[in-house]
Amino acid sequence: MQKVKMPVTLNLVKAAQKRSEYEGYYASETLTRLNESLLTSQEHVAVRIECGTDQQGLTVLQGSASCEVSVSCERCGQPMAVSLDCNFAYTPIKSDDEADLENIPECYDVIEKDDHGEINLRQLVEDELILTLPLFPTHDEALCAIKSADMSFGDLGQEAEKPNPFAILQELKKK
Repeated sequence: MQKVKMPVTLNLVKAAQKRSEYEGYYASETLTRLNESLLTSQEHVAVRIECGTDQQGLTVLQGSASCEVSVSCERCGQPMAVSLDCNFAYTPIKSDDEADLENIPECYDVIEKDDHGEINLRQLVEDELILTLPLFPTHDEALCAIKSADMSFGDLGQEAEKPNPFAILQELKKK
């Protein structure tokens, strides 16, 4: 397959009427917010998009994105490879269209169209990849440089016996 750059913005209604399908890539350096969380990433993020309408007549964008990245292990601090793969389904709404939210099935996320009826496709893919990142990336324990026994931070020991603060009241009661 030929590597084709994906469009930055997309008029989803027109693309759905044409039942458009896009398969291509975004250059990793254009996904700046994602790159802030990474050590390194592949040169390209592979993206596949399908536009159409569902049984309710809603305009729908379904797609997937994938790439290989390197993040820092939270346990040992060493780089580790992570495969980011995500699938998504969106339906567009206008920002002032609150009534339509009730009619949208749960299987679709909503995305707001801009003043020209377009969505920022690159930003949408970047958001999905950011959500796919692990919250606390760690190596498998067998592969990590720091073992679970090394993660102990000391023994607290036994707490010294403290006198009962109500003992004084007990002595007054005896008098």
